[in-house]
Amino acid sequence: MTKVPYVDLKAQYQAIRGEVLAALEAVCESTAFAQGPPTKDFEQEFAAYCGVRHCVSLNSGTSALHLALRCLDIGPGDEVITVPFTFIATVWAINYVGAKPVFVDIDPARRTLDPAKLEAAITPRTRAIVPVHLYGMPAAMAPILAIAAKHGIPVIEDAAQAHGAKYQGKRVGQFGCTACFSFYPGKNLGAYGEGGALVTNDDAYAKRARSLRDHAQSQRYYHDEIGYNYRMDSFQGAVLRIKLKHLDAWNAARAAHARRYAELLEGSGVTVPATFADSECVWHCYVIESDRRDEVRQRLSAAGIDTGLHYPVPLHLQKVYASLGYKRGDLPVAEWLSGRCLSLPMFPELTDSQIKYVCDSIRAKGT
Repeated sequence: MTKVPYVDLKAQYQAIRGEVLAALEAVCESTAFAQGPPTKDFEQEFAAYCGVRHCVSLNSGTSALHLALRCLDIGPGDEVITVPFTFIATVWAINYVGAKPVFVDIDPARRTLDPAKLEAAITPRTRAIVPVHLYGMPAAMAPILAIAAKHGIPVIEDAAQAHGAKYQGKRVGQFGCTACFSFYPGKNLGAYGEGGALVTNDDAYAKRARSLRDHAQSQRYYHDEIGYNYRMDSFQGAVLRIKLKHLDAWNAARAAHARRYAELLEGSGVTVPATFADSECVWHCYVIESDRRDEVRQRLSAAGIDTGLHYPVPLHLQKVYASLGYKRGDLPVAEWLSGRCLSLPMFPELTDSQIKYVCDSIRAKGT
């Protein structure tokens, strides 16, 4: 049976193996294992890549979101607006600072925060808006920023799935007061373990985030506030520096795969992702929609094709958030998409024959 993995990290590793092993050996020889020179070099290079002044390397994207909210002094009694259709880490960060998540539904085509529904969710307690660049597609930042500016509310970009994506010609990370990235291994820019970063043009936010990630030390053994151990280890910095040089080429390969999927799935009965003239999606996930999603997934599994569900239960309907009082029907677009979405294999090394096999398997019995 033909096998098609959802993601193939081994194929990527083989292409950069020699460079990676040399870089990891250099870290071992230096013995600077925690927040060492490779992390500082990566910070400079990733900041330049994103078009911002500062990158603060961290141990996860979740930590980046947490520190972004801490830098705004958001806490109990405050509200933070975000979307219900995202990985739950987006909302964990809101909980970590003691604030209340407020969910706004998504646009059915872009699948990101719907600006038309944003203003109605703003209250005197709203302290931040966190749009998510989902699946590699930038959120509609222009109208979001206009509404935020009208009300004097800062915007934090959740760019965990959008390394290198562009909106109106600018890379994501340049639009909010801060932006947060994850380098989980399966991301477009993935570490060999956990990793994340906060990027910003604000000197004060960068300074505070650097302090908070290292036990809030103003100088060694002097602590000005509650801090965290959110440092990135040097192995991850070393790997990310190598991978960053390949990111644009890898993203271009993903975009080519997305075009091929769309071509081969035309008339198949499934809905393929929309594209937008104002955005360059980097296709972290290639997510089709079908009224018979589970049947399609089972058929692909039987054919040896791995798929993913991003995401089967929107966050406002998760048990952990029952106390917020949302019920089914409150955020209908997110609920509708959660029952229809199916993520197909997507990684730079995907071959045309693999894509064709996936599409032929989808067409095999109709959808």
